[in-house]
Amino acid sequence: MGGLSGRRIGAMVLRHLYVLRGSWPRVIELAYWPTMQMIIWGFLTVFLATNSSWIANAFGILLSAVLLWDVLFRGQLGFSMSFLEEMWSRNLGNLFVSPLRPIEHVLSMMAMSLIRTLVGVTPAALLAIPLYHYSVFELGLPLVAFFANLLIMGWAIGLMVTALILRFGLGAENLAWFVIFLLAPVSAVYYPVTVLPDWLQYVAWALPSTNVFEGMRALLLTETFRPGLLANAMLLNAVYMGLGVVIYLYSFKLARQRGLLLQIGE
Repeated sequence: MGGLSGRRIGAMVLRHLYVLRGSWPRVIELAYWPTMQMIIWGFLTVFLATNSSWIANAFGILLSAVLLWDVLFRGQLGFSMSFLEEMWSRNLGNLFVSPLRPIEHVLSMMAMSLIRTLVGVTPAALLAIPLYHYSVFELGLPLVAFFANLLIMGWAIGLMVTALILRFGLGAENLAWFVIFLLAPVSAVYYPVTVLPDWLQYVAWALPSTNVFEGMRALLLTETFRPGLLANAMLLNAVYMGLGVVIYLYSFKLARQRGLLLQIGE
């Protein structure tokens, strides 16, 4: 079997980059939703800023929350889409009769998720500067930590979603679009955790995203970086990533044993 092959991982990333390069609608779609959300929420924030002293003092919270939430959404969707594109083209069987290993395929999907997320979120973040005179980059180095933790959480969810698609076929593909939104109410994206009922707060604190958004608000409102929240997010991400890898590899093993890799597709 040998060790990990950077060339095989790079080849898989290159394969998906060629797909993107050959389809401008795909590239436009990557940037469309983050940009539209930034514009809509941005103008809403401008309106509220003139009518609420609290919002006026915390102008960047909603914009930062929107952009960081899209990192999580795009990270998960970018991972899942790379997998779904192989299924739609009935290419999984072809891939895995090659020397490509499942873990290498996973790493290539992570790399593509990062690329898709950067392509989608960066234009929105840059456009916020001339439109609203606000830059999310003012968060400084903590922004890198927030971005990384949300992206890794997206990968973990993407692994679990693709495992379910492997197990149940394309009938489960809609999970790639809506499962992440099930976590939005308890991720405390636009409001503090204390808004939630007491019993639901325990669920919220079990998510890396909640720790990230609470940390973001603390940084913007009090200019205080809370490393404990970042540590919690990293620990939870390690648990979810480990769980996601185990579930994915188990589902892949079952799919290979049952010959599903050659049967799933459009």
